[in-house]
Amino acid sequence: MTTYNTTDVNGLNIFYREAGDSTKPTMILLHGFPTASHMFRELMPLLADQFHLIAPDFPGFGQSSAPDHATFAYTFDHLTDVVTAFIEQLNIDKFYMYVFDYGAPIGFRIALRHPDWILGIVSQNGNVYQEGLGNKWAERQDFWDHPTEAKRNSYRNAFATATIKDQYTFGTQPGTVSPDGYTLDIAYTRTAGYADRQLDLIYDYQNNIKMYPEFQAYLRQYQPKLLAVWGKNDPSFIYPGAEAFQKDDVHAKVAFVDSGHFALETHAAEIAQMMIEYFIDKR
Repeated sequence: MTTYNTTDVNGLNIFYREAGDSTKPTMILLHGFPTASHMFRELMPLLADQFHLIAPDFPGFGQSSAPDHATFAYTFDHLTDVVTAFIEQLNIDKFYMYVFDYGAPIGFRIALRHPDWILGIVSQNGNVYQEGLGNKWAERQDFWDHPTEAKRNSYRNAFATATIKDQYTFGTQPGTVSPDGYTLDIAYTRTAGYADRQLDLIYDYQNNIKMYPEFQAYLRQYQPKLLAVWGKNDPSFIYPGAEAFQKDDVHAKVAFVDSGHFALETHAAEIAQMMIEYFIDKR
């Protein structure tokens, strides 16, 4: 069964889901935008016999504390600090990690800081290569290079109701995506201060791209077991980003599913089976 927990990390209430036997290998599941740990609600039961699973909500997301952006820096470095402290508080020092979307730059920062912690990586539409950036990122580069308040405000459309629903459904077969995930994400956009903290992170995302060479150097040096499984129809992080892992990591295995950005919404069972075959059956 999955349990739902909250722990204090540096004065923040961090919510997390936990499943599986703690004597099994641990896997930390790191969510993306605009979602939270509920994106793993179908995957976790499928893996609970094989892994000890921990899925936190980042600060400012889901059920975790969301301090005002005037007093809390919503940067990927800072979120990484909090997630790292969360992992340390749970006394976990060896784990697999599943990274998706925003979870990728957070997870790869953790790997850079603590390479000895990492047993293996699942990157599901979790990009760390220029080859994986879709067309929208050129427009964001203009915002990063020449920021204005008007450009910042234009990115409120990134978490508009129609945009969130489209993130879930684009590239999927009609009728295959439950409304549960995107409806909850839309509800979270109504929480106090949501827009400012998310706009801060959209602006800071430029620093993730600047770190791509460091993430790639980590892969070349440590050669972790890595499964890059991609919703191949994702327009944000396009499928060449999955194939690029094989340039740097001899252990990288690439797989595609006929889905979009939120591939777990349609292919959780297939992805779970890939993970078990790659990390458990061949261990």
